[in-house]
Amino acid sequence: MKKNIFKNQAERMRRQQEAREAVINKWLVNIATKHKAFVLENMGTSLEGLEIKQVEKAREECGFNSITHEKKDSALKRFISAFINPFTVVLFILATISLFTDVILSGSGEADFTTVGIVLTMVAVSGILKFVQETKSSHAAEKLSAMVKTTTCVQRKEIGRVEIPLEEVVNGDIICLSAGDMVPADLRIIEAKDLFISESALTGESEPVEKVVELKKGRVYQTAIECDNLAFMGTNVISGTALGVVVAVGDETLFGNLSQTIVATQVASGFEKGVNSVSWLLIRFMAVMAPIVFFINGFTKGDWVEALLFALSVAVGLTPEMLPMIVTTSLAKGSARMSKKKTIVKNLNSIQNFGAMDVLCTDKTGTLTQDKVILEYHLDIHGEEDERVLRHGFMNSYYQTGLKNLMDLAIIEYTKDMGKDEVFASYKKVDEIPFDFERRCMSVVLEDEFGKTQMVTKGAVEEMLNRCRFAEYKGEVTVLTESIKKEILETVAQLNDQGMRVIAVAQKTNPSAEGVFSTKDEKDMVLMGYLAFLDPPKASTAKAIASLKEYGVEVKVLTGDNERVTRSVCKQVGLSVEKLLLGSEIEHMNDEELTREVEKCNIFAKLSPQQKSRLVRVLRANGHTVGFMGDGINDAAAMKEADVGISVDTAVDIAKESADIILLEKDLNVLEEGVIEGRKTFGNMIKYIKMTASSNFGNMFSVLVASAFLPFLPMLAIQLIVLNLIYDISCISIPWDHMDEEFLKKPRKWDASSIGSFMAWIGPTSSVFDIITYILMYFIICPMVCGGYYHEPGVDKVLFMALFNAGWFVESLWSQTLVIHMIRTPKIPFIQSRASLPVTLVTTLAIGIGTIIPYTSFGEAIGMYPIPPIYFAWLVGIILCYMILVTVLKKIYVKKYGELL
Repeated sequence: MKKNIFKNQAERMRRQQEAREAVINKWLVNIATKHKAFVLENMGTSLEGLEIKQVEKAREECGFNSITHEKKDSALKRFISAFINPFTVVLFILATISLFTDVILSGSGEADFTTVGIVLTMVAVSGILKFVQETKSSHAAEKLSAMVKTTTCVQRKEIGRVEIPLEEVVNGDIICLSAGDMVPADLRIIEAKDLFISESALTGESEPVEKVVELKKGRVYQTAIECDNLAFMGTNVISGTALGVVVAVGDETLFGNLSQTIVATQVASGFEKGVNSVSWLLIRFMAVMAPIVFFINGFTKGDWVEALLFALSVAVGLTPEMLPMIVTTSLAKGSARMSKKKTIVKNLNSIQNFGAMDVLCTDKTGTLTQDKVILEYHLDIHGEEDERVLRHGFMNSYYQTGLKNLMDLAIIEYTKDMGKDEVFASYKKVDEIPFDFERRCMSVVLEDEFGKTQMVTKGAVEEMLNRCRFAEYKGEVTVLTESIKKEILETVAQLNDQGMRVIAVAQKTNPSAEGVFSTKDEKDMVLMGYLAFLDPPKASTAKAIASLKEYGVEVKVLTGDNERVTRSVCKQVGLSVEKLLLGSEIEHMNDEELTREVEKCNIFAKLSPQQKSRLVRVLRANGHTVGFMGDGINDAAAMKEADVGISVDTAVDIAKESADIILLEKDLNVLEEGVIEGRKTFGNMIKYIKMTASSNFGNMFSVLVASAFLPFLPMLAIQLIVLNLIYDISCISIPWDHMDEEFLKKPRKWDASSIGSFMAWIGPTSSVFDIITYILMYFIICPMVCGGYYHEPGVDKVLFMALFNAGWFVESLWSQTLVIHMIRTPKIPFIQSRASLPVTLVTTLAIGIGTIIPYTSFGEAIGMYPIPPIYFAWLVGIILCYMILVTVLKKIYVKKYGELL
């Protein structure tokens, strides 16, 4: 019956979804097929945009432009879910059994709530800490996300063009789009120039779609996706410019409707998989060991109820209850520390990949260089200064409405400083052909006061030579011969060798008729000269590259710039060019050849966006953990392909959306700090996992030996649970620990296989000293206090067992807590490497509290007896021997496996 209810509910939701989708589609198709003037009137707007009063009214009617994602869990639900995991389930089972045996089934006046209380305390500590840390982590993540805002350019009547956050867009707003922008809502295109939009986020198709203003007449359109004059929320502009009117926002968009039913599945990182594998490994140990301990103790001791409680207590001891809390806390602490170092973590799980990164792929401009391009020269094709070249370069940059890059801004700023900007800006713009990464050039068509039209184009020198048929050579316009081309390329090469980026400027008088300009018109042009730019290297770059190398991160430069400029800049920042590979060479390589070459080369020049993405993919296939740092639309694909995408808060929208990590400064030094924090975070998590796994593995052996040879339980179930509770609380401080400098020097990948070997080597070490403690207590301390051995007549067996239990309890707590200091470093603890103050204080407090328990009424209540002082002389010797043996084994282990953690 219940199954049918759920099935009917799912079917009803599916039908509602389909009905909603049909309504949205119908509305969008209707808008697409109407003339743009009708659309503007229908949306109550104009090309000048909305008035502020209209914006406020539209927001009241439609709300903010945001998608209603899966409803956020309430605090109560998150609180309950914090207690639901395999570890706390075991504790609840134990508490339930104890409730029956010690309370419900006990005789009148004999009800004992101690075990139930302590078990529930353990559950409460684990669950509450997890809830608190997850809540703090969630709030911190929201604050950090708020620091990185994606905006859009909107036309408003009273204030003109202004950048506003995406969520403030309303129906009727006029949106100005250019390359690199994310489409903020569903738009009807009303003006467009060579507009290409990637709709892969919506349709999965990788090829960009050209958008137009009016649809073809006579065709019947069934769905909104078919309408090429619509742009949809969540897609991004590859090239071109456009104006669009917002026709749907938030949940009413096509993307918003789909997101109601489609929940993206987050791919588990290597670290998550590793944590899960260790958790289930220990749970499998628990599932096997608990029944064995139960049957051995049941048959040898005869008390099956006590044997069951003890077996369940062993199960609790084998489960790392604090693992979820430790992981959550470590990630939260890591992201908080990174934010203080100007590194914003969008995806918490990427912290481990950040620390594991051993190859950093980065663009040259703005990362190795100052991100402030300076126009050094405006030259004719002979290399002589020529103001006409500057004028035409300025007109091209000034009149284009697309994404103005650093060179455009440098040209405009240089011309303004010369006081020539108003003189050069006395033209009327007729049209433009925006930049794209395939053509590597852009054009504007201008008309002077006499009605003469002229196309001015600037772009990469090689591309411009292909588009030019003529050149201004020695004062005359002449055919561009091979000898002239050779002279041009030699002049450009000399400038490139000085570290200058060079673009060519060309013009064409009276091109095609107005309204039909396209890339086909960029031919038979006249080459005028070049503009040479200097992008000075940052003073800090050489130091940052050296530091990253010291931390095991190899820097590879992936740039669209030419090889000569790249070589010059790399040389200036101390990056030796081992081998340089060009995009044209990569184009003819198969994956097998590229797999070999990518390891030999550290500089890749003249790359297309697709080639950048391919290089990252090949590096990952070679076993590297790859980070890609970029800020342009041409970097977005490579960033998604990388293990960790890194961008800056000044990047284009799509680059910020693709990134896992956002740097508040475009500086490799900031990146180095982030790498170190990532490794610290990973180190503290792996520290807890290894020490808990080995400690629990050792306890398993100790319990097995005790169960087989002792006539009584080495520790009562309630005592074992108290021991586990104290140890768990001492582990809470681990995320605040620091790591040895040597650990931070190497990239750290998750290796689940190392857990098994670590457990096998370090775990049984504690068992050796547990067994020594058994012998000490059974043959020396207990007979000394009780006046004889356990089986001798007249010996108080209850007292003997209580004293024995107290002795192993204290020794086990000391060894288990001190192992935190032993395993946290391959060095000698307390001497060569000291834990952080929080770890030292908490572990000292845990040992102190555990040691005095046998002397308190609480100790008496849980079946312990005060230990004689002579015991501690033995205990100190046992613990010292334990620490010496662990230190020796650590050295052997590191020698055999290469590292401890």
